[in-house]
Amino acid sequence: MSEPGFEPGTSNGKLYITYKCSPPVSSHTKAKLTVNSFVPGGNGALSTGWFNKKSRCLKHTIIHGNEKSVKAKVVDECDSSMGCDSGYDYQPPCPNNIVDASKAVWNALGVSDPVREMDIY
Repeated sequence: MSEPGFEPGTSNGKLYITYKCSPPVSSHTKAKLTVNSFVPGGNGALSTGWFNKKSRCLKHTIIHGNEKSVKAKVVDECDSSMGCDSGYDYQPPCPNNIVDASKAVWNALGVSDPVREMDIY
């Protein structure tokens, strides 16, 4: 059984939730900051719904967390609707509220050793 906005997906016999949308975006939309490695000049990836068919690609967003703010450029999608195949390195789909960021973004938020996730808006 699936709930509105997401569907079950499978990989290697495991069941994963896949999302077709993300929470509506406002200046106080809650999200989870995760760490990722990006090529030089890259800043971050958004969940599929927020990435919005590339409409936010190469645009800037302000991330608030740890009582600081940073301006970051969106360079990629953290896929919430697919995954679990060779094109996604067999990773499970992202949740629908992920902002995947480089270590530079974490450093700008005053976190020198990025943790797995951090609450942001």
